Amino acid sequence: MTHISVNVDGTTYDDDVEPRLLLAHYLRDRLGLTGTPIGCDTSNCGACTVDLDGATAKSCSVLAVQADGCEVTTIQGLARDGEWTPLQRAFHERHGLQCGYCTPGMIMAARDLLRENPHPTSDEVRHALEGNLCRCTGYQNIVRAVLDAAGAEVSEEVTA
Repeated sequence: MTHISVNVDGTTYDDDVEPRLLLAHYLRDRLGLTGTPIGCDTSNCGACTVDLDGATAKSCSVLAVQADGCEVTTIQGLARDGEWTPLQRAFHERHGLQCGYCTPGMIMAARDLLRENPHPTSDEVRHALEGNLCRCTGYQNIVRAVLDAAGAEVSEEVTA
């Protein structure tokens, strides 16, 4: 067992974990933060994307011991006092999901994009989200949601 101290969604946790425990499993099974789904368990789908010290990370490809001393933000840590972020509202209003399984990872990746590029084009949104797969192929509304959250004008390319 290895001792870790990690701040998740504003709360610090001190735990002893198996060195091989994945961060995704730590979040879900140990902390009960099931908003971070495990889609493929190979880091291909991006459903498990979280913010790790200010950068996106696929939590199924990070060991919990690698998060020792880090700040982790999950989808459950975004809303404050029950208020969604503009990005979460845009996903809801644009129905930026199909089955919803990919939505947490999409929002976390889009959040990272908007921090770095607050006014992306639809192509830039698509490029930023290429590491997140929606098996239901609901990309159009996801792109619209990200552009809405950015306050960008939705182009004809996206609305077609």
